Amino acid sequence: MSKPDHACRAAVGRVMQQMWLLVLLLVTGLLTAQAAPTKTAAKYSYYTTGTVYFQRGNVTPLQPLPTPQGQALRPLVLMGGGPDVDDAYRWMIDRAGITPATGGRFVVIRTTGTDAYDPYLYYSDKKKSTTTPAVDGYVGGAFLGLSAAETLVLSSRAAADDDFVNTVVGTANAVWIAGGDQSSYVNLWQGTKLNATLKNLLARNIPLGGTSAGANVMGQFVFSALNGSVTSAQALGDPYNSLMTFDPTPFNGSGFFSASDVPALQNTFVDPHFDAQDRMGRLVAFVSRSVALAGSAGCSGGILTVPAARGIGVDVETALAVEADPVSGHFVGRRMTNVSTTTTSAVHFLTPLAAPQTCLAGTPLTVHTVEDQVLADSATAFDFALWWSRVPSGLYTYTVDESAGVQTPVAIPY
Repeated sequence: MSKPDHACRAAVGRVMQQMWLLVLLLVTGLLTAQAAPTKTAAKYSYYTTGTVYFQRGNVTPLQPLPTPQGQALRPLVLMGGGPDVDDAYRWMIDRAGITPATGGRFVVIRTTGTDAYDPYLYYSDKKKSTTTPAVDGYVGGAFLGLSAAETLVLSSRAAADDDFVNTVVGTANAVWIAGGDQSSYVNLWQGTKLNATLKNLLARNIPLGGTSAGANVMGQFVFSALNGSVTSAQALGDPYNSLMTFDPTPFNGSGFFSASDVPALQNTFVDPHFDAQDRMGRLVAFVSRSVALAGSAGCSGGILTVPAARGIGVDVETALAVEADPVSGHFVGRRMTNVSTTTTSAVHFLTPLAAPQTCLAGTPLTVHTVEDQVLADSATAFDFALWWSRVPSGLYTYTVDESAGVQTPVAIPY
């Protein structure tokens, strides 16, 4: 072999080695890239009206956060949907201890929608006034001392687990769960960091409220609507039909909120839009399902005795503000509505006085003497302890019977 041939072959060999090395590096890099876990940023929307305390995605505040001192024990608001009740939000601002001297942040959370709540909460009128009392249809938070109204739209479990999201919610001075679809709250938020943050707020006496679906998920027991909504006729016609989904399932399981999280709403279903959608029958069916079997009476899967099972029905354009009395420790509820309301705007406190006689799959429900105490004025303070212990409250009271799915009275006096 001539020297030139030898040199050429050596050069070719070196090139081939380099090519194989390059291929090996490329393959190794590709495999490493494929094996490396990918982290997708949580998708959510964040809005602010008023003072900007946070920049999206940054858990460090841009300026010191307001620190008002709360003025209530276990403050809650249940709103029945329809037009928002302005005074209920003012009550939350007051109970949060927010004043012009302290400032404060009101945070709205939802799975869909926009920041429509922010200007409603913050301004006093459509001219965006912050220095005059609010007109009907506005809260006037800035006039009362609110320094920011913020909204988070959280449409995934990743968003509900996001550190920034939980920093914003966890440092709020009042929190509102907007209306929508309670199944999305159960599916997307239950068991997440957000769920734990909300429980922590409750334990710290931060005012928490919700309307429509937001009110629905605040009871210990929740109609979860995982298969869609259910009418009174459907619920009474078959209390075990596929639309009758509950959280927790079973009832003694872990739900969105536990009895210790919401002691005022222990053993309780909350049903909004009560009058407008004629929901007496379905709330009776929900409550009946929580009553344990005792001989031939009660419902399979129930865990409660009568009259421990309870339900609260909230009419549209109605709010129930609940707090613990600092002296007696009793939970006290007050009904609120707007000056412009055109309906009774009542809150209904339901208690079965006897266990269901017939509560079977595929069979109409039979349950007698379900008591409804109707709170229809804003002057009365409703004592939950009297309700639970069956002491007469002085409210207008009547009973409902469901006989094989047929309701008496036929026309409920909402």
